Amino acid sequence: VNSLAAFASAMLLVIFALAMVWESTKRFISPVRIEFDLAILVAVLGLVVNGVCLVILKEPGRGHGHDGGAHKDHNLWAAYLHVMADALTSLLAIFALLAGKYLGQGWLDPFMGVVGAALVTCWSIGLIRSSSHVLLDMQAPEALRQAIRESIEGTGDERITDLHVWAVGPGIFAVEITVVSSAPRPSGYYRELLPRNLGLVHGTVEVHRCPSQTSAM
Repeated sequence: VNSLAAFASAMLLVIFALAMVWESTKRFISPVRIEFDLAILVAVLGLVVNGVCLVILKEPGRGHGHDGGAHKDHNLWAAYLHVMADALTSLLAIFALLAGKYLGQGWLDPFMGVVGAALVTCWSIGLIRSSSHVLLDMQAPEALRQAIRESIEGTGDERITDLHVWAVGPGIFAVEITVVSSAPRPSGYYRELLPRNLGLVHGTVEVHRCPSQTSAM
């Protein structure tokens, strides 16, 4: 649900960006008279409000990496991007309005709308990619799978015959492992061998004796 809501939010941001481009294009074709003083005041107030919101939200997952590998809440990240998009729009508007009022560069107003839309779209694509990995139950990167194999198979004659690792959240994974050994140990032993820094939040280990005696623990 978390990732689905984030995916929907990202799609709304894309629609918002398209609307910005549409409005900016119309203003390029048919410029409108701008009340600079009032528009600047509104943009500054909007920037202040968004700045306060950004301080409250902070950056989700700061210090833990970004797309795909970050331990961040997708809903928080979506909210953060929404506020960032609003703040960016206000900032670009202030710059364009000041240039229009004092330098007569009225064309900057619609141009900055297009620039803002491009940046919002880039942010949205990153969120769409990250949340869709969870929604599509995508397999973990090969490096992570290899780290799991090495942690289990480096203890003796244990061999992993089946390994399934998939994303269940932003930067977190579930794992199912089948281990075969001539002297199998309890499944909890193998779970303890899994590295702690891989983002594994749920693990199921099935253990079999090799070659014929089988016991699931």
